[in-house]
Amino acid sequence: MMTQVWDTLPQVLIDGLTLGAIYAIIALGYTMVYGILELINFAHGEIFMAGAFIGTAVLIGLTGLGWVAVMPAIFVLLLVLVITGGLTGMLGMGIERLAYRPLRKASKLITLITAIGVSFLLQDIVRFITETQQNNYIVNTPSLFPGSLSISGLNIRYSFLVVIVVAILMMIALEFFVNRTKWGLAMRAVAQDQDTASLMSVNVNKVISVTFFVGSALGGATGVLFAIHYGTIDPYIGFILGLKAFTAAVLGGIGNIRGAMAGGMLLGLLEMFAAANLSAITAGVLSSEYKDVFAFAILILVLIFRPEGLFGRAAIEKV
Repeated sequence: MMTQVWDTLPQVLIDGLTLGAIYAIIALGYTMVYGILELINFAHGEIFMAGAFIGTAVLIGLTGLGWVAVMPAIFVLLLVLVITGGLTGMLGMGIERLAYRPLRKASKLITLITAIGVSFLLQDIVRFITETQQNNYIVNTPSLFPGSLSISGLNIRYSFLVVIVVAILMMIALEFFVNRTKWGLAMRAVAQDQDTASLMSVNVNKVISVTFFVGSALGGATGVLFAIHYGTIDPYIGFILGLKAFTAAVLGGIGNIRGAMAGGMLLGLLEMFAAANLSAITAGVLSSEYKDVFAFAILILVLIFRPEGLFGRAAIEKV
């Protein structure tokens, strides 16, 4: 058993870091909204899904125009990320304005149910549009970074490097935005106390809208990275990935940006470790299909023994 664990460890690290980076950035959307409104925005997983479809549609359009053939792949990716991030950011702002703002004074249960309703609504809208276009809601994304490196039997896809680098850059940019800009300062002030922030001339509604825009733009851009790396998307990818990203946010300490990043990476590594070794560890009783149990078992354990998350007490700033 130990031999198999050791042999699979390098590939587990590569696959786990890729998946963990995706979880981490989606988790940032959950933790930012929760930090400022104490709302669990379950529609955030569907914004990630919408980003995957918007990015794929843009990529297919650019391919049809012949731009992908003449432009460097990295420029095409940046263009797709900017367009998708802008559109999903505005989608997030629209959801906040239409669905959440009128219920801001309502009970948390009502806003939670609203978020779930918005989640299902987005799923069905995307499915309807996709089936209208191609009579099938499963879509294959054009390959932008084909091929892989093989080092000592270790398979490293080029798209892995792209996902990791872009994900790290997005997390660094968010850290800078939150901690070094006036908007970030306003977000932290509103997260601490909305009434006091408004007395200090902070436009609370505008700050909340910006928070939704930034979180949704990051989620949409992550959908593009997911589509490019895994190659197949459908309207339901946001549900399970969203739940796991929420688990990552809770694991790291929801409301804590750095905790969400760490929780996402840790969850991705644990899940890939389970996928590679669960059968060997349990002597064939459980197959790799049960890897998802890990994510939700972790959520239950964290809620029971450490509801503030692994990094909750270490948080310096709450956003």
